[in-house]
This record gives sequence, structure tokens and C-alpha cells, in this order.
Amino acid sequence: MRIDPYERVWIVLGLFVLVAFLVGVIASVTVFGYHLPGPAGYVDPRRLAQTPPFDQPGLRQIAPGKYEVILVAMTWTFRPNEVRIPAGSEVTFVLSSQDVIHGFRIPKTPVNLMIIPGQITRTTVRFDRPGEYTFYCHEYCGIGHQVMSGRIIVESASASR
Repeated sequence: MRIDPYERVWIVLGLFVLVAFLVGVIASVTVFGYHLPGPAGYVDPRRLAQTPPFDQPGLRQIAPGKYEVILVAMTWTFRPNEVRIPAGSEVTFVLSSQDVIHGFRIPKTPVNLMIIPGQITRTTVRFDRPGEYTFYCHEYCGIGHQVMSGRIIVESASASR
């Protein structure tokens, strides 16, 4: 069977694109640490405010240099909407929604999550550089969606003493 030279070029280009895509996916998982988060548990969204740990949202230290942020997403706000941590901290975010699907995105980090009512979502990220990191809902959740944001203030070691 004879293959036309132009057809051969398209076959080679197609294979190159396929290999480049596979290398990109493998690199994103192994080198950059991107992965699809799975549910870390389930909770009744109607009773979220009475269910630990979501009954006391906020920051808590779980070990030296390690923190956990319990975050509740609800129509047009996050509770809490401001968190202060020392630089160099490893922070585990534990999130759930009490009403509709929300998103949780922290630019310049690999954090990009869906928050689904009844599902607990968990991710861990390290904040080495002091500064202010904004987080926001990236999933349209209603008429006030554009104001649904908060901030993480990473304080230098000297400021947190």
C-alpha cells in the first residue's frame, strides 16, 4: 500500500501532537504536582453549621509549621474570608458548601477546586513567600458571585513573632 507524502506528513504531525500531549499530562502530574482531587468525605449540607469541623471554621495549627483551614462556602461569601499564616507554612484547606456548587481558586498556586454541597474537598499547599494571596469563587453561584472572595495573608517570620 502506497501512502501519499502529504498523508505521511499529517500522520507524523498527528503522532507528534499525541506524544506531546501525553508528555504534558505526565509532567503536570509528576513534576508540577497537579492532580484531580477526590472527595475527602461527605457531610449533610443542611446541617453543615452543626457538623464538626465546619461548625468552627477558621485556622488552626496542627503541628509546627502545619496549619489547617476549615472553610465554608455559602452564597456569595467564604467563612472565614481572611486567614493569616506565617511564611513557610504548609496549609491544608478543608472545604464544603452549604448551598450550591462553588469554586475555590488561589492564583499563583496549584489550588483550583470545586466545592460541592455535601462533599468535603481537601488540598494542601505551601506558602513560602510573604504577601497577600487572594482566593475567589470561579464557579458561577448566583447574582453576587463576583464579590465572593477572600485573602490569605502570609506574614514574614519576623512579623509573626
